[in-house]
Amino acid sequence: MGDLAKKTMELFSEYVMPTYAPKLVFSRGAGTFLFDTENRRYLDFAMGISVCNLGHCHPNVTAAITEQAGTLVHISNLYLNTLMPQLASELVGFGFDGKVFFCNSGAEANEGMIKLARKWGNASGGRNTVIAMENSFHGRTLATLAATGRSKYRKGFEPDMPGFKFVPFNDIAALENAITQDVCAVIMEPLQGEGGILPADQEYLKKVRGLCDQKNILLLFDEVQCGMGRMGTLFAHQSFGVKPDVLSMAKAMANGFPMGCMIASRKYADTLQPGNHASTFGGTALACAAALATLRTIKEENLLDNVKKQSEYLFRRLNEITKPYSFVKGVRGKGLMIGVVLDSPAAPLQQMLFKYDFITLTAGENVLRLLPPLNVSREECDMAIAAIEKGLADFSAQRKESLS
Repeated sequence: MGDLAKKTMELFSEYVMPTYAPKLVFSRGAGTFLFDTENRRYLDFAMGISVCNLGHCHPNVTAAITEQAGTLVHISNLYLNTLMPQLASELVGFGFDGKVFFCNSGAEANEGMIKLARKWGNASGGRNTVIAMENSFHGRTLATLAATGRSKYRKGFEPDMPGFKFVPFNDIAALENAITQDVCAVIMEPLQGEGGILPADQEYLKKVRGLCDQKNILLLFDEVQCGMGRMGTLFAHQSFGVKPDVLSMAKAMANGFPMGCMIASRKYADTLQPGNHASTFGGTALACAAALATLRTIKEENLLDNVKKQSEYLFRRLNEITKPYSFVKGVRGKGLMIGVVLDSPAAPLQQMLFKYDFITLTAGENVLRLLPPLNVSREECDMAIAAIEKGLADFSAQRKESLS
């Protein structure tokens, strides 16, 4: 570690709350690569946790932010900037007709969905309980923590906010049994991210949609991580053929600039009225400029097609290179949201991959999570496969050594 990296880590340790424990210091990024303070290059298949979906510092987004920063940054939502309605229109134009509420993060977008569901439910019979899925993750605020089906994230922050109950994911009978007269909504990720890259069964989602229609309750999809093109469709639900009533997105909306939203279908779009909900920084001109550039780049560069093409290749190659190792239990996911499932914690393998200049994530403890950018090239996919192949060999050797 060089002097600049050491100084940065020292300052971090002294002055920044230890809510994260970073191991590397990066100074710049370009496309699918990150560079540390010594100018060492790393292939990045984490993308800021599915945030920089166009890669780092995409020139279209950089140009849009630069131009807008010298024109208009923020005026609050007491007034209207010219870009917010444009962005809402273009989002809806990708195939989910409704109205958009803009905010800054996934947790904030999910809070908005929960508030909308409760307001609608309280007005239609005093219903305000939300059913969530076991193993889910919806955010770090108190309400989204209460809706998160992984107890480790809630530990120490008790009491949980009331009004939530959990059922197993992909279990329609359990969901049906949990629907009581006080339920106003079901919230779920079409593909669970933090929980271990677990996709919903398509038939299960169709039955959930039918059940919500039958019981007159809202279906809320959290597409914060799995949306914005990562499935090969702009909205994740389009890959499953099931429409929610309300969805949330964030992370990749503005390719690294903080941005989030919820979109409610027309039937429920006017549930929240002036004074019911707000966000000081939601939909600023600067954030909207970055998000518009991101959306238009996805469309103009045909990146959804690239997702499908590179996804097929990565899944095939990953299945090939993991076949010799009994500790690999499978490769799962959808689009460019891929998990290599191990029989033990994945963190040691993730750490080993640093040696091969390769950045990944973990999910659900035992899953190596791969989130390349939507514009990843075949050459970069091959680089990733080569690094994982070496890492698996090292991991296998380490396991054998520990057993001897």
